[in-house]
Amino acid sequence: MTLYQRPLTPAGSPEAAPDETGRMFQMITGYWATQIARTAAELRLAEHLGQGPRTAAELARAAALDPAATRRFLRGCDALGLVTTEDGERYAATPLLDTLRADRPGSLRDLALWGGMTSHWQPWGLLPDAVRTGRAQSEAVFGEDLFTYFAAHEEEGTRFAAAMSAMTRGVADDLADVITLRGDETVMDVGGAAGAFVQTLMARHPALRGAVLELPHLAKAAEESTAAAGLSERFTFVAGDFLDVVPPADVYLLKYVLHDWDDETAVRILRNCRAGLRPGGRVLVTELVIDPEESRGLPPLMDLNMLTLSNGGRERERAEFAELFEAAGLRLVGVTPSASLVSVVEGVAA
Repeated sequence: MTLYQRPLTPAGSPEAAPDETGRMFQMITGYWATQIARTAAELRLAEHLGQGPRTAAELARAAALDPAATRRFLRGCDALGLVTTEDGERYAATPLLDTLRADRPGSLRDLALWGGMTSHWQPWGLLPDAVRTGRAQSEAVFGEDLFTYFAAHEEEGTRFAAAMSAMTRGVADDLADVITLRGDETVMDVGGAAGAFVQTLMARHPALRGAVLELPHLAKAAEESTAAAGLSERFTFVAGDFLDVVPPADVYLLKYVLHDWDDETAVRILRNCRAGLRPGGRVLVTELVIDPEESRGLPPLMDLNMLTLSNGGRERERAEFAELFEAAGLRLVGVTPSASLVSVVEGVAA
């Protein structure tokens, strides 16, 4: 049987692949699903269909799209379960598409936009070179490392920060469930984007003071987000670079930060936190922790993402975190799993 005589299903299809050939076909076509989800998010398809089913022509008029291309796109969305077809003409949103609504709690819209943007998928296209050389491919694509690129391209940098905030919102409550606080500390979210994580802790502890240390271009997003949560009176945005200095605090949050960096830079960040750590304070690193005896699931794949995007960035094992902490003058006191895949790696002054 030749390839196209098989009952093949593309990546993202609700139907399971029938065999190994089908599974491989899904892997090969995976980027189709990524870009369809990204396009649905960018065109706000969920919002357009939120008031009820529409024909392709109606949607094209409402969103200023090409009518013929819109019909073809909607058929593709139907194939992936994002929409359903009514009477062969009208398209309705499914619960899957509704996860991309911007106004939905836990919305995945920002993640979909980030996953399909150039600065993410182009370096992945050079994964063979990353495996050959051990070096991230962002510089090969953009001529500079990823974070320098984001600083120079504010729109993409802001979109990246929004995606990180969306990822945080997806796990913040689970992490907060396993973080014990007195409730009157100053907690600094180091590299915390718009501050979604520290805002979750502030909402749970009315006397807690929160801060975000981030690059200046994220000040507006952080302040607007905190104001929307009604937490502005207890919040401070600190414009700065955690590679230079970290202001004093009782508790530091490092969420998805260390995995962006090589060991030397990670130790530098931790040392800056150690220098600012108040007596009795703690450093809480929240990341995926690789189990050396388990190679399935998200952590090994996220580790490849870091290999591709960030020179020296990686997901780490518990023992590797312990080594980083020791080199920075800290002592690892525990790794606490949460209900999500993200764990809390806790350190104190050595």
